[in-house]
Amino acid sequence: MSRTKLELLIFLFAFNSISLYLYFSSHPDHSPHSPPSENHQSLTGNGHTLTDNPHNFSLSKPWPILPSYLPWSLNPNVPFRSCESYFGNGFTRRIDLLKSSLSHHRTGGWFRCFYSETLRSSICEGGRVRMHPDKIRMSIGGERLEAVMGRGEDEELPVFESGAFDFEVVDRSSHGRKLVDDEFLNQYVQFGAVSQHTMRGLVDSVKLVGASDFQCSEWVEEPTLLVIRFEYANLFHTVTDWYSAYVASRVTGLPNRPNVVFVDGHCVAPLEETWRALFSSVRYAKNFSSPVCFRHAILSPLGYETALFKGLSENINCQGASAHDLWQNPDIQKTARLSEFGEVIRAAFGFPVNRQRTSKPVSGHNVLFVRREDYLAHPRHGGKVESRLSNEQEVFDALRSWMSNKLECKINLVNGLFAHMPMKEQVQAIQDASVIIGAHGAGLTHIVSATSKTVILEIISSAYRRPHFALIAQWKGLEYHAINLAGSYAKPAEVIDKLSSILRSLGC
Repeated sequence: MSRTKLELLIFLFAFNSISLYLYFSSHPDHSPHSPPSENHQSLTGNGHTLTDNPHNFSLSKPWPILPSYLPWSLNPNVPFRSCESYFGNGFTRRIDLLKSSLSHHRTGGWFRCFYSETLRSSICEGGRVRMHPDKIRMSIGGERLEAVMGRGEDEELPVFESGAFDFEVVDRSSHGRKLVDDEFLNQYVQFGAVSQHTMRGLVDSVKLVGASDFQCSEWVEEPTLLVIRFEYANLFHTVTDWYSAYVASRVTGLPNRPNVVFVDGHCVAPLEETWRALFSSVRYAKNFSSPVCFRHAILSPLGYETALFKGLSENINCQGASAHDLWQNPDIQKTARLSEFGEVIRAAFGFPVNRQRTSKPVSGHNVLFVRREDYLAHPRHGGKVESRLSNEQEVFDALRSWMSNKLECKINLVNGLFAHMPMKEQVQAIQDASVIIGAHGAGLTHIVSATSKTVILEIISSAYRRPHFALIAQWKGLEYHAINLAGSYAKPAEVIDKLSSILRSLGC
């Protein structure tokens, strides 16, 4: 093993050890010095016991070791609107709303938020929090798509009644009160561009109750992310949700990958496969039949509040760089966070992340053509996908014919019919690609998982000139090219000419 790799492993081991110490020292309900009764039973106010039924979703998955990982420190000096404040830990303003207190040998609930001035968003977490599924108005969620065709979106988004969530508190004078007021919500859980801010509604519903009223049918012992999704069947918007959940996990210092509870009523979608790969387990809120208590719950901000989405409407002047370079030469205008996140996705599916392509692959260069195809996406979808490239098949056939006659270099044209491929196969196709081509569409969001040497070629019709994928490429430090069309028709010769130029730069 080289000296550099050995030093990296020693650093990661030491950092993980420190992270574990900081986590357990800052989360009272996970302290190894908690009374034994805390782990097995709840005490009522008059000394009677209620049997806790700890619900173990599954064994917690460890975080993978990532080449692009940089520490997620709570550094209060992260500059406003720097790359780290957009993509990393800019959640530096801590607000403690509820502090735990010891009484009768037990710990009460606690709740705090970390606010980002740059993103105008908060990551909140709390302990000894109870969820009442019957006080959340929404569909059950997790159904087969075919069983709920025609269901409206409003039925799937949660509406929280007062007390849908509550915390156990020792102070009798606060029993029955709300956790937050409008002033707090307007400052730290702002509506922003979201008219129906469901996470704000969740926080607004929280009430404080005494120990005698805090009875749970089951306990979830491991840290759990509470996630509310909107456009859950769209890859771009789902990637913003994945990224938000990942950032929330890192900012709150979770030592392992958390469980996820969807506090929404969406049906099952293919993208759920990646949720289950990324995190320790996934469950729907309405799958709990009675009040459930979480030892540690984290509220994941809406995907609309991430830099991935905000970059569509505000200038985020960041360039992708390697973690190694940033570790040695910090630069507030550069980031490795999206590369780190892409490695998390690849590692979640078991793909190696510790090697990068540095030369021409022995088997030739893979050119991945990300296709748009018809599929049934959600209950309000007719199954027809809007065309962004009117002659996509013609372009694909022309590329295939051209490559078959290019004898001086082996090129493999990969037909990226992602709508009917398992997510693991999609991620592998992205990882193995030297060049990724596609018309503007959500499927190109996969480039977040591309390796550092991958080249992107986006074909953009006049009706869809939006910067989604140019920005992701920029923030990852990927080489990016675009063919801007006058309408929706691409001249095959123009695409071949651009691809030929790219391949020459790769030595082919």
